[in-house]
Amino acid sequence: MALLCRDSLVTRQLLRLVLLHTAWEVGSGQVRYSVPEESKHGTFVGRLAQDLGLEVVELVSRMFRMVSSGRRDYFEVNLQSGVLFVNSRLDREELCGQSPLCAIDLEVIVDKPLRIFHVEVEIQDINDNAPVFPVNELNLFISESRLPGSRFPLEGASDADIGTNSLLTYKLSSNEYFTLDVQVRNDHNKLAELGLKKALDREETPEHILLLTATDGGKPQLTGTVQLVITVLDANDNAPVFNQSVYEVTVLENTAKGTLVIKLNATDLDEGTNKNISYSFGNFVPPIVRAAFNLNSHTGEIRVKGDLDYEHVELYEIRIEAQDKGHQPMTGQCSVLLHVLDVNDNAPELAVTSLSLPVPEDAPPGTVVALISVSDRDSGDNGKVTCSIPPDLPFRLVSTFKNYHSLVLAEAVDRERVSEYKIVVTARDEGAPSLSASSSILVAISDVNDNAPAFPQPVYTVFVKENNPPGAHLLTVSASDPDLRENAFVSYSVVERSVGEQPLSSYISVHSESGHIYALQPLDYEELQVLQFQVSARDAGLPSLCGNVTVQLFVLDANDNAPAVSPAGSVRGSPGPELVPLSAGAGHVVGKIRAVDADSGYNAWLRYEVQEPGAAGPFRVGVYSGEISTTRALEEADGPSQRLVILVKDHGEPALSATATVSLSLVESPQAVKWDLRPRGGSEVPLVDMNVSLMIAICSVSGLFVLVIVVYVGLRCHPGPAVMCEPGKATVVCASEVGSWAYSQRQSRNLCVGEGTRLECECSCLMVRVRHMEPELGSKSDTKPKVRAGVMCRAEKQGPGMSQERRNREASWIKMTGIRSRQKGRAQASK
Repeated sequence: MALLCRDSLVTRQLLRLVLLHTAWEVGSGQVRYSVPEESKHGTFVGRLAQDLGLEVVELVSRMFRMVSSGRRDYFEVNLQSGVLFVNSRLDREELCGQSPLCAIDLEVIVDKPLRIFHVEVEIQDINDNAPVFPVNELNLFISESRLPGSRFPLEGASDADIGTNSLLTYKLSSNEYFTLDVQVRNDHNKLAELGLKKALDREETPEHILLLTATDGGKPQLTGTVQLVITVLDANDNAPVFNQSVYEVTVLENTAKGTLVIKLNATDLDEGTNKNISYSFGNFVPPIVRAAFNLNSHTGEIRVKGDLDYEHVELYEIRIEAQDKGHQPMTGQCSVLLHVLDVNDNAPELAVTSLSLPVPEDAPPGTVVALISVSDRDSGDNGKVTCSIPPDLPFRLVSTFKNYHSLVLAEAVDRERVSEYKIVVTARDEGAPSLSASSSILVAISDVNDNAPAFPQPVYTVFVKENNPPGAHLLTVSASDPDLRENAFVSYSVVERSVGEQPLSSYISVHSESGHIYALQPLDYEELQVLQFQVSARDAGLPSLCGNVTVQLFVLDANDNAPAVSPAGSVRGSPGPELVPLSAGAGHVVGKIRAVDADSGYNAWLRYEVQEPGAAGPFRVGVYSGEISTTRALEEADGPSQRLVILVKDHGEPALSATATVSLSLVESPQAVKWDLRPRGGSEVPLVDMNVSLMIAICSVSGLFVLVIVVYVGLRCHPGPAVMCEPGKATVVCASEVGSWAYSQRQSRNLCVGEGTRLECECSCLMVRVRHMEPELGSKSDTKPKVRAGVMCRAEKQGPGMSQERRNREASWIKMTGIRSRQKGRAQASK
């Protein structure tokens, strides 16, 4: 029958659960359920997913999880239905003891996005504990001298349940001597006392056996019993009496050992030995009381013996007995209610319940990094806890629920500036003095691809000598990326473009990993002097970022072209030997060697000399002009003909050379040596030859000013029949146009036509060129080139009288002056 009543009670409790579930408070921000204790595994608690506004199908994908605060998993959620159910046995008395409110806090966490919900499940009490007396049999000794109306305190029963289920009523078995008197104390507990209805007679009834029954207020009701064995004593008929039946005292939990708590006082109306009183703890005082307090049997003083801990025991109920020393001792009893007061002796406790690490450096402000729970075992202000983190950090703490806090991102972070943060979370209570605890959270910042590769300089300049071998290493470019891993892995490539009619990739290549740039083919200065291109550095991030750098490749000339002499034949361009009149005097120009060099600078500066000076006879060749002239008046002894081998060398390292053979025939008739100036095959008058190749080579390296300075050695007007010296015509005309290499290949020439000697014409042309250069050189140009040009002209007029050493010094000065003037002109142009 009792079992049926119990099942009916469970059914009613489940019905109450459903009704309470429908009335949970939405506005409070917390879901609340209630469930009776001792519910079986699988008992329905609530539709958690639905009540939290979550889709059941998303529970797995959003990593639905539930965390209980420091207890084992009493509840579980069915991820298929979203229903919260009982997972293990719930014993309210085990969980909460005598606390009127028993609840388990649950924390529900879902990701994508991260959200936290707080659930409170109340454990409802059921009447599953019957009243229990400390002993099954209680022995009482009552003197027969006690008067009717005397009272004898009884040890009451206890019920582990709460509320109505723990309200006890007592009932005494029927008898003629004793009654049961129940009093309600100020702590709402009931004190049962045995009252004497009529005097006892030990001789008539030496022992009385009664049954005391305690019944709780639950449904169904549960009972507990104790058997009272009353032994009637004779003689000493006055028991000690305390001045209070109940004493209430308070003591701080950190009270030192030996401190006096209270001094009890009991009196006995008897005399003699029957009046002497000794104090002792009651027989049913638990061991924790005896361990914490010491009672002096003579004085009745209660002193602190052990450590008091408010968090362990808040209230001690101590039963004290005062017994006289009569032949048949009598005992008086009182209760001491000792309240332990809390002091701030417990520091707060922190626990990190969830972490979302690492944090991407592009995470937006407000991103939840960690969940932190704090607690303090103290009470009141001693148990109120505040949390804080150091300032000047891109994080902040947000209170979410009770003692739960969220560590969130307050501002943007940059991994390249700070890769990780060590955050010290400090929890401090409001006690006096306050206590604190701290915990460190290491927040790592993960990398995103937010930095493009960068080169240390905007332009790379490299000089490469021509005729390099294929595959030669030219230079290495290097870019850096402050990101990590693939975001910092840099690969190099050439930005493709056309170089003339060929793609850039046919000239150079770059190694994608090392940045080494190689030449794919030999470079030819005569075809390409400057190659400018861009190298791109790209990282492997998603999306990838890149940076570019400009590379300027200057090709340096090498002496790889030997001088090229005009085809064999007459130096005048007509077949046959050169005809030289025997009447020609010293300095008579016979002809001119024409040679060019495809190189530039010194590599294209040509020098002429007779290969066998001893076989030259009365002839010589101009060192830099290539003109063949007589050194003295000709004689018949010189023979009818001469054959000269002219060696043409450049100034390269090493020098390259070519030879030209000139045949000279000595004739008597002057008319025979007049050159034919009539047009051949057309109306165009042939121009006088000059060393155009030398002029072009010097211009390509030294600039226009050097061309003017060294025009003495590179620009001469041909002294032959092209010089028309007629009376009354003393005008000088100098053509100053200088063409390109192709233009010189088409035999473009300078023309000098005037009256006078060859040297006068040369000097006039030279001075005119110097004057024409004045606007280019500026008002502050060096006047020394003019002076030196005049010196050279005068020296040439003197003919062979000027020494070769003097000629070399003048040529070297002209060359150095041209280089300085060119540098000055470039500096002015850059300004």
